[in-house]
Amino acid sequence: MRQGADRYDCDVLVIGAGIVGLSTAYALTRAAPGTRVTVLEKEPGPARHQTGRNSGVIHSGIYYPPGSLKARYALSGSAEMVKFCSEHGIPHEVTGKLIVATDRSELPRLHALIQRGRQHGLPVRELGPAQIAEYEPHVRGLAAIHVGTTGICDFTAVARELARLITDAGNEVRYGQGAAVEAVDRRVGRGVAVRTADGTVLRARALVNCAGLYCDHVARLAGDEPPARIVPFRGEFYDLAADRRDLVRGLVYPVPDPAFPFLGVHLTRGVEGSVHIGPNAVPALAREGYAWGEASAADLGGLLAYPGSWRLARRHWRYGAGEMRRSLSRRAFTEAVRRLLPEVTADDLTPAPAGVRAQAVLRDGTLVDDFLVEEGPHTIHVLNAPSPAATASLPIGREIAQRALAAVRVSRG
Repeated sequence: MRQGADRYDCDVLVIGAGIVGLSTAYALTRAAPGTRVTVLEKEPGPARHQTGRNSGVIHSGIYYPPGSLKARYALSGSAEMVKFCSEHGIPHEVTGKLIVATDRSELPRLHALIQRGRQHGLPVRELGPAQIAEYEPHVRGLAAIHVGTTGICDFTAVARELARLITDAGNEVRYGQGAAVEAVDRRVGRGVAVRTADGTVLRARALVNCAGLYCDHVARLAGDEPPARIVPFRGEFYDLAADRRDLVRGLVYPVPDPAFPFLGVHLTRGVEGSVHIGPNAVPALAREGYAWGEASAADLGGLLAYPGSWRLARRHWRYGAGEMRRSLSRRAFTEAVRRLLPEVTADDLTPAPAGVRAQAVLRDGTLVDDFLVEEGPHTIHVLNAPSPAATASLPIGREIAQRALAAVRVSRG
């Protein structure tokens, strides 16, 4: 790419119009009015991948260890998200949720969550079987926690509103395959230049990579070597049949296995009234592999060539085998649901759109459990933004925006 001109098309270029990228751009417009921001998104609109393909839950933060970025962001972000939705007329509700132990082996983990919730200052209540029935008459368990601050919202609507606020502030969000990033040229001491698929070259003082499923690819385009690679996991959902929705009043979760960054098959009533069940988590055959038939030779080849993928598989093959079984058999998936909701049958479940999680994996096969943000000259790369990223997107966006502004100041000298 040509490097000659001193002119910049914008101060900060954000790649990705998921909720984290848009929250970052929005935070830039609030923290430093007049900062020129451009967002690039290869899809025809915002929130087409992880943001728009999840359970729609505003997480309380109870799962996350004190001191972790997840805990810090979720605890502040959940209240902020509720406030943002209220101020902008976005459908939402603070419902509370149950975390239910169905086996005695889960009770120690449940009690540990109670203590963690209290450490975080969350409104948690211990429940026995009769009290579980007061909240969810059709759910069965040995014991449970009620967490009062959990809620639901339409994260796609949040992303659309953030995009509107960004453009109303005089900035730009570019959509479509022509906006896909094909090359990044980092001009040392000056900033970056990005070439998109339609041949446009954009010059910026700082680049923020919020490319989600492609964040490691974008980092390598910029000349940075990420410490982890994205291994895509497909989360498969079902919807409860409309005439059976009365089986679930709100949000019901199992006790999570701390060895994995997945929360298990859960029941969530959405803002529109439907009841989502899932997800299970299986390796996707493409970064955008939303079904078994969607595969990419390039993505699969990169996955097989990465040592971390094989080490992850060797370490967790038993867990993975169970997830695969539930993916291939509705009966097996139903068995998992029946642990919480005994009355449900396979006929009550209707396949729903799946999501793909951009899970960062280290070379030794370790699943990155917390947020991972790395910086290079004039670049900030968001390399792992797991749940509760949507919940916590507003404080995450502010922190990333501050890093971007620091990079802009360096560029200006």
